[in-house]
Amino acid sequence: QVQLVESGGGLVQAGDSLRLSCAASGRTFRRYNMGWFRQAPGKEREFVAGISWIGTSTAYAESAKGRFTISRDNAKNTVYLQMNTLKPEDTAVYYCAATGGSYYDQGGYEYWGQGTQVTVSS
Repeated sequence: QVQLVESGGGLVQAGDSLRLSCAASGRTFRRYNMGWFRQAPGKEREFVAGISWIGTSTAYAESAKGRFTISRDNAKNTVYLQMNTLKPEDTAVYYCAATGGSYYDQGGYEYWGQGTQVTVSS
């Protein structure tokens, strides 16, 4: 199995940047596609970004394009989400997840972290 722990969240001002990290443990980490999701209070969890297990393919939600960058370092068993030009609407709990299938399929993710809070004030 895979265990995921997110870190890097916090309280920032609009326009600031944060880099979230997701530390993974498990011997099969390299063969999992990874995704970042977020959930604001009272709203559905939504896809933010995904990356293939090789790291050569990525995908982003429209709201994240041009501002967020997902990357991974398999040698460190870590996936990152660099978030620039943060907006108040980015406020949410951010979750890291691992899937053996497509990173587009939220229902197919087998493993989830407990989340890290990102709060962006105006």
